[in-house]
Amino acid sequence: MAARIHSKTLPREQALTAIKGLKKNASYDDIMYKMYVLQKIEKGEQDARDGKVNSEKEARKRLSKWLK
Repeated sequence: MAARIHSKTLPREQALTAIKGLKKNASYDDIMYKMYVLQKIEKGEQDARDGKVNSEKEARKRLSKWLK
């Protein structure tokens, strides 16, 4: 189970926690991908806290041309 990384921890601590959660034979690409995903999740959570979100109705409207 992956450790939960809180946005109040320092980036170095977040990186160490993420790396410790990977398999022993993880590649540099695995590490970089993990860090990328965690950064995107943190950004999304911050956007949600800041109210920078769309309703489901607005999202469906904006994506309708791709969902046909």
